[in-house]
Amino acid sequence: MRSEQAAEILIQGAARIIRGKGEFLELFTAGLLAKGHVLIEDNPGLGKTTVAKTFAKLIADEEGKPLLFKRIQFTPDLLPYDITGVDVFDPESRSFRFVPGPVLANIVLADEINRTTPKVQSALLEVMAERQVTIGSEAHYPPEPFMVIATENPIESEGTFPLPAAQLDRFMLRLSLGYPDREAELSILTENPGEYPLTQLEPVLQERDFLAAQEAAAQVFCHETLKEVIADIVRDTRVHRAFRLGASPRAALHFLAVVKALALVRGRSYVTDEDLLTMTGPVLAHRLKLRDPRAEEASILREIALARINGIEQG
Repeated sequence: MRSEQAAEILIQGAARIIRGKGEFLELFTAGLLAKGHVLIEDNPGLGKTTVAKTFAKLIADEEGKPLLFKRIQFTPDLLPYDITGVDVFDPESRSFRFVPGPVLANIVLADEINRTTPKVQSALLEVMAERQVTIGSEAHYPPEPFMVIATENPIESEGTFPLPAAQLDRFMLRLSLGYPDREAELSILTENPGEYPLTQLEPVLQERDFLAAQEAAAQVFCHETLKEVIADIVRDTRVHRAFRLGASPRAALHFLAVVKALALVRGRSYVTDEDLLTMTGPVLAHRLKLRDPRAEEASILREIALARINGIEQG
């Protein structure tokens, strides 16, 4: 199976449940193929949790079963070891044994991640960056593929805690579902795809084909000039007067990886300037701190990206 076909099959399978959100599914699939973690920010009830459940069901392991999926409901009383796991003393063997936490799964849903304190949120930092959890002196590893999908409610919602900058920087993308259009909403009312159709959803892609697509995404060609544009856009966020905190080198690495994956999703073996423009906001906006909270990161970033892209064309 060609890698572009794998991406198309994933999107078509997800579209059976996530109605009327073709662009969102395209960007989300790119994040998945780029081996990134995705933060979905939106109001309650728009299908954020359903997205994670859907993609977990679409990919089958070697035995034909869906990937291992774990959901963590973040609440104010959650503790770090509820996420990572803990060493428990076994009186029969008189030794400690590790009880794995839900983070050691293929797809981990961190539901309403900003409903708990920053201390608990930080329990995800190591596994998101290094794909391991250290308990005592032992390291424990999640299976491959591995992805954290976090959902958060808007920060002005009651009972939320803002995510620390270090946590936000681990997410490759921040996406928003938004409200469905009229046609999609009528379809949702008729079939309620988040209930019965989701429970009956069967895998559409083998794990080996998905892993091959991830490797193919990493091999997509990106011209040196476009790499320079990525570096310049990231550097511009550090000096632009609108921002008091710019993007990190990790952001630049994520940027390059996901535009390659987006090119693959769009059926190409090379990156274009349109891919860069599409991904600038989703990759960078959540990592920046504005001087004026009333300003919009996405519009400022689009101006920065357009200026750099136009500079190529004029050059």
